[in-house]
Parts: sequence; structure tokens; C-alpha cells
Amino acid sequence: MPLIFAISVMILTGFSCPSAAMAGQRVFVIPAHGSVEPGMAAFIERALERANEDPEALVVLEMDTFGGRVDSALEIVDAIVNIPRGQTIAYVSKKAISAGALIALACNRLAMNHHTTIGDCAPITYSNEGPKMMGEKFQSPLRAKFRSLARRNGYPEALAESMVTAEMIVYRVVMDGETRYMDAVTWEDLPEETKKAVVRKETVVAEGELLTMDDAEAEELGFSEMSAGDIPEMLARMGIENPRIQRVEEVWSETFVRFISTVAPVLMLIGLAALYMELQAPGVGLPGAVGVICLGLVFFNQYLVGLADHTEMILLALGVLMMGYEIFVLPGFGVAGFSGIALIALSMVLAMQNFVLPDPRMPWQMDLLITNLAIVLSAFVAAFISSMLVMRYVFPSMSRYVRQGPYLVKNLGACRADSTESVLARPGDEGVAVTLLRPSGKVRIGGETVDAISEATFLEKGATVRVMAIRGNHVIVERAMPERGSVEKADG
Repeated sequence: MPLIFAISVMILTGFSCPSAAMAGQRVFVIPAHGSVEPGMAAFIERALERANEDPEALVVLEMDTFGGRVDSALEIVDAIVNIPRGQTIAYVSKKAISAGALIALACNRLAMNHHTTIGDCAPITYSNEGPKMMGEKFQSPLRAKFRSLARRNGYPEALAESMVTAEMIVYRVVMDGETRYMDAVTWEDLPEETKKAVVRKETVVAEGELLTMDDAEAEELGFSEMSAGDIPEMLARMGIENPRIQRVEEVWSETFVRFISTVAPVLMLIGLAALYMELQAPGVGLPGAVGVICLGLVFFNQYLVGLADHTEMILLALGVLMMGYEIFVLPGFGVAGFSGIALIALSMVLAMQNFVLPDPRMPWQMDLLITNLAIVLSAFVAAFISSMLVMRYVFPSMSRYVRQGPYLVKNLGACRADSTESVLARPGDEGVAVTLLRPSGKVRIGGETVDAISEATFLEKGATVRVMAIRGNHVIVERAMPERGSVEKADG
């Protein structure tokens, strides 16, 4: 009886199923590790789509990156902001630098591991002198993006902007019992009456510096909510009890795609060089197969990460067709050939970016277009040079080690090119010149016409000739003189 009463109490109070009491909010952990590039953007977008299937789920981006491409970072940011508000947390496990800081601030909440860093998102480019910071044209749209994300998620706007521009000076101003962060321009524009109400003013970011914070500074400045040793500790301190943590990892194909992205320029070089070598040889062989595989990997990889589309595939196919038409149908190398090369190059450039023409509002797109053009043109030049070197030095040397056949065992060493059996005349034969001999021409001997050479004088057409000698395949002739008896009879 007491047992029945106890069970009834558990049912009425909701403790009939212990697993239901343990079940908590579902948490998707998405790692953002390594370089920010199209492969990472494709993976995170796929993971976020999976998380969106559960509207109550929480998404945690585990950050460990030095940054990378701006366009890929913006794709990730756009995917994050489409998650329902209050459902994304950035957890900096080691570092979130440059584009990584932009991605982290796109999340609704931020927490950091102990002794980690975040910040420094100045756009840079690389030249012969090394890394160089881009100017105001590039910084302005990035500052606007940081300002928008900070306003959306409650981070200090002026401090967020100072991650981009080193010329900004940011003050921490205490007045009316609250702390505000403002840049030097905003401070100068304050009325004098407002400035007199300021209790304390100190410089947080000096001129020439980019805001970079460790976990303690990020918490003090209003970015990070806490410093936690791992994600379970962070979730517990946020009041999320018994979370159902589900870590989303890259599948092997996504890892392979990210690897191919890093070696795409090398694959383009090898593919173009192999196709050029194939075009110089008859038939279809190993270089052609290697070229098709390498270029196919590049385009298929770009298609998987969302950069290449049907347009690029059509341009590539047209370029290959025009090249084949120029080589096998038309003589020489002209308009069709150069048009084919141009179409192939254009398809490669478009396959490396997610736009056709750069947007003036996003100046880094022009920089990316120039970089892609340089990569493709360099691949064409390097492929031509390397293929010529391979055909000149590598292929001939391979014949020493690779025996091919079948071969003719006998040779023509014992043959004599000056044999009289090789022509239709013999020394002493007479004939008639059928053409002028100056000194070469043709003569008719025994009903057959042969090539002949007159060594003494030029002979007119119709002259009677006699074969003096046969040298190789040459018949040497002279004017045939009448016999002495014939001459005397004519005189008589």
C-alpha cells in the first residue's frame, strides 16, 4: 500500500520518467577552425541549416581562427544572422582574429576560454614588401558591418569599429552614473555642458592601434559575458541545465573540398600543362587523362562550395570545343584558338569567386578579382613553360628506361644508295630532253621519263642526250655527239 501511494505521488508530481527530467535544450556545437575560406563557409552554412530544423535549439560556434577571406566571412555572417534571435553563441576556444572576430560578433552572445584573444580585423593585402593595410575605401564598409552587428547584439559600437581602423581613438567616458565608449570625433562634437558633466575620461584605444582583447579585457569592455574553461561550463553558467550537446563535424567530403581549395592553383597548373602536352601528341594518352582529372577537381570543388555554377561549366565547355576546332579543323592558330583560351581563363576566374563584376560598395571584390586573374594567368604561363620543359628534357630521357615496341630489328646499313638498279637508265643510254636542263630537268630514255642533271652545259628542250654516269639517284647526262662517219657522209 505505501508503495502504491508513492508511485501515485510520483505520477501526480511529474517524476514518473527520470529521463524526461534529465532532458534539456538541444545544443549544436559547430567548429570554426582554420582559415576562413569558401570551404568553411559551405560547411557552416550546411551545419546551420541542420540546426534550423529545431527552432528551440541553441547554436554554439567554437572559434579558433586567424581569419581569412572577407567574402567568405560575410557569407558566414549572413547565415548566422538568419538564426532566430537569442539562439547563437560564439565561444572563443583559442583565438578569433580578423575575419574570425567578425564572425564571433555576428553571434548574439560571446564567451571566451581563459587566455584567448579576439580582435584586429584590419583589411590587409600582400605585396612584394609584405602585408599592407588597405585604405579607407576598404575600411569604411567593414566598419559599417561591425557597427551594425554591435548594435544588433548589444556590443560597444565604437570599440567594435576600432578593430578595423588603426586611426581611431576611443575613450571610456563616465558620466551620469554610466560608462560610455566614444571615438575622438564624437567626443569633440559634445557640447561643453555635457563635457563638464563627465566624471572620468580615459583612452581605451590609442591612435595607431587596433583593438585586440584577451578574455578578461573583452569581459571588462562589454563584449564577453564570461571566461569559461569549456563549452559545458559556459552553458552551465548561462543557466542551461542538462544540455543535449551535439557536435557537428565535417564529413570526409567537406574535408577533401577544403584541401582541394588550398591546392587549386597547383591543380590548375598541372591540368593545363598536361592538356597542352596531350595536344602536341596524337591520340589520347596519360597527359590528357591527368589534365581532365585536375581541372575537373578544381571546378567540381568550386561547385560544391557554391562558387562555380552552370555558367562557369558552359564557358569551360565552349572554350575546350573552340580549342579543339582550332587544332583539328582549322590550320594554324587564330581567332578560335585565342577565343577558346580566353573562355577557359574566364571560367576559371569566375569559378574562384561568388560574383561576376565587383560591387563598388564592396571594394575587396575588386582586389579578389585581381588576385584571381593573377592566379589564372600565372597558371597558364607556368603550364606552358613547364610542359615545354617536360617535352624537351623529361620525355626524351624516359626512353632510356622505358622500352616500347615493337621495333624493326634490321636496318639499312648495308644498302647502297648509288646502285644503278635504283633508276631506269644505264651509262651509255641515249635519250631526248623533254624539258630545259639548267642544269636539272627531265629526259626520256627508253620510253621512260627520269630526272637528269647536265654537268657540262645547259641543254635545250629536244636535245639528244647520253647518260654519262649515275650518282645515287641522279642521272648525269651530256649532249650526244654524232659519230664521225655520219659527219663525213653529210659533208660529202
